[in-house]
Amino acid sequence: MGNKVGVFTDEQIEAFQDCTFFTKKEILRIFRRFRELAPNAIPKVMSSVDTNRIRLPYQQVKAMTELKENPFCERICQVFSEDGTGALSFEDFLDLFSVLSEIAPRELKTVYAFKIYDFDGDNYLGKEDLRSTLRCLTRNELSEEEVEFVVEKVLEETDLDDDGKLSYIEFEHVISRSPDFMTTFHVRI
Repeated sequence: MGNKVGVFTDEQIEAFQDCTFFTKKEILRIFRRFRELAPNAIPKVMSSVDTNRIRLPYQQVKAMTELKENPFCERICQVFSEDGTGALSFEDFLDLFSVLSEIAPRELKTVYAFKIYDFDGDNYLGKEDLRSTLRCLTRNELSEEEVEFVVEKVLEETDLDDDGKLSYIEFEHVISRSPDFMTTFHVRI
């Protein structure tokens, strides 16, 4: 044990398996996807330092089929990047795929969905966060009046304590009643 077997050591694979919902085969498949984005920048064998040090800029990550059509692509990359810039290390990339995998639990997905929609990072979904979310969802096709109308309706129906913003608990309550959440908040590897 501990000998290099291809890309990662056994210890690295075990650590990745402990922190994700993936098998060794799936981890290696995700690594191939990561490396395909920048084959000249990503070594074929990754040391434990490399998995967190080498980062792909957002411009390269957004080219992935699974992300390029997603209206939240940039925001997803920002949330999963360690420094918030959208540049992803392999560990960030693996975390992204793990959370968005079909087998990740609803609770974990809900935490990350909240982070993605919390554009200002204040741990609430305020009116501006809801506006930004709506603009992403509709690809800026609504008028400002329509956006304001929808934001007011969302708060009217989901802001249980009437403080003008959604807490994580209020958001979680909404998600728990959404049957489509688990089928839409995922990517396949």
